[in-house]
Amino acid sequence: MVKDIQLSDVLVDCGNEQKLCEFYAKLLGWEKFEMYGHPAVRSGNGTVFLFVQEEDYVAPVWPEQDGRQQKQMHFDFQVSDVADAVRQAEALGAVKAQAQFGGTHFVTMLDPAGHPFCLCAKD
Repeated sequence: MVKDIQLSDVLVDCGNEQKLCEFYAKLLGWEKFEMYGHPAVRSGNGTVFLFVQEEDYVAPVWPEQDGRQQKQMHFDFQVSDVADAVRQAEALGAVKAQAQFGGTHFVTMLDPAGHPFCLCAKD
């Protein structure tokens, strides 16, 4: 283990860093700020999502398809009311993925940059 190592941030590539930062700030209720010259959001406990605009960004395809851009990662967020969280995420610009595999446990959404994320029922 590297001495004193800790997670700094989760960097999210996208086509429009301001738009995606605004989406996650509203979805999560996290503080917006700037880090390394890019927009970011930070939770109350210090978790940071940093958004970096890539000119050649290609949104991932969900579910995965051979020969198409694969997802690189996705977020799972626990919520007390999945249906309500889905409605709120859609109002902010997310869309429900056409393919769903979570049954009553979770709903897969796509953020404005096409990254999949799941709204999961709290246990």
